[in-house]
Amino acid sequence: MRERGFGVRRQTEVYTSGLAGRLPTVPVDPGRLERAARRKMGRRAFAYVVGGAGSESTIRENRAAFERWRIVPRVLRGVVGRDASVELFGRRLSYPLLLAPVGVLEVAHREADVAVARAAARLGVPFVFSSQASKTMEECAAAMGSAPRWFQLYWSESDELVESFVARAESCGCEVIVVTLDTIMLGWRPRDLDLGSLPFLRGMGIAQYTSDPVFRRSLAGPAGGASERPPVTPSTLRALLGLARRHPGGLLRNLRSGEPLAAVRRFVSTYSRTSLRWEDLAFLRERTRLPVLLKGILHPEDARIALEHGADGVIVSNHGGRQVDGEIAALDALPGVVEEVGGRAPVLFDSGIRGGADVFKALALGATAVCLGRPYVYGLALAGERGVAEVVENVLAEFDLTMGLAGCRSVAEISRDLLAPAATPPRGSRP
Repeated sequence: MRERGFGVRRQTEVYTSGLAGRLPTVPVDPGRLERAARRKMGRRAFAYVVGGAGSESTIRENRAAFERWRIVPRVLRGVVGRDASVELFGRRLSYPLLLAPVGVLEVAHREADVAVARAAARLGVPFVFSSQASKTMEECAAAMGSAPRWFQLYWSESDELVESFVARAESCGCEVIVVTLDTIMLGWRPRDLDLGSLPFLRGMGIAQYTSDPVFRRSLAGPAGGASERPPVTPSTLRALLGLARRHPGGLLRNLRSGEPLAAVRRFVSTYSRTSLRWEDLAFLRERTRLPVLLKGILHPEDARIALEHGADGVIVSNHGGRQVDGEIAALDALPGVVEEVGGRAPVLFDSGIRGGADVFKALALGATAVCLGRPYVYGLALAGERGVAEVVENVLAEFDLTMGLAGCRSVAEISRDLLAPAATPPRGSRP
């Protein structure tokens, strides 16, 4: 029997289950998925996940950029037995998709990063562990077995902490280090500001830090640059109790020691280095043999400089529109970066992916692979590990079907000439 492809199998599974009265665990439609997650999550949690910088024009532009391109299918090309695999840094991946690093996943589900790790491992999709995770990289690695995982590094003010994070990532089997450069400071995010809500101040999303021996040793010294003391109110006391519960160790010990508050202050003062320069990449290159990717590249010249300073690849990203209001859409930046890199290194894409057709468009514009973010978080909020898996399966299924319907038997056949600007008919012919 000829291979029907993952997309057909997924469709068949959904429709067959429908005959028995069983509907998908999470909505397939991206808009319905987001609305369902909003109803499930609390106000603060949803604001943190969905929110963007300023008027959120960059989020809207990220999506508008996809709408400016139309797929131009080719027919009668024999697309049975489609191969959606790609090779990245010596590993053959079944699909050109990774799960992006998303911080503070505990706002969506109590199992947080571990649930995502299990889902990723089951599907064979790489998961990029976040520096701002709710579960440690060691816990996530244990849940993944031999499945592929990467580590996202927020470059701390402490070189010693950077070394420790990288060493831990290597020890737990991470295959790539992703240095995030588009969040050297928090963007202006009105949704969070209107709620006066920053999860890190409540001890959320700092598990990599509180589990790190270097970070823990630093708690004995002054925090430096710590935020002002909040007034003592019932809300403050509840927040302090939450801090004590989340921090490693017993509740009573944590309440007596004051260590959880010290950890938050230390994190705030050290999590990212605004003074970072190109020359600093040599420090990282000397301390790891793993491939190093730079995330947050939007300008072609930055891509060139990145490779000159030893980067093994780049990720075109505007951090999902969370950092700069009015920023260039990541998809609009992609072709220029791809042209500048000229095939010398992988160019990955992040920001705005909502479905399989988006994956196809990004690859057609030159991306080697893409990173999926918010949609899987919505799945996590709705149904934990199962919800993540279904969201990813749906994206992969649509991508597989889009490949076949566009006349592509492999990712290598996805090319720029299969796209046309919106409202522009295809020109010329190709045998």
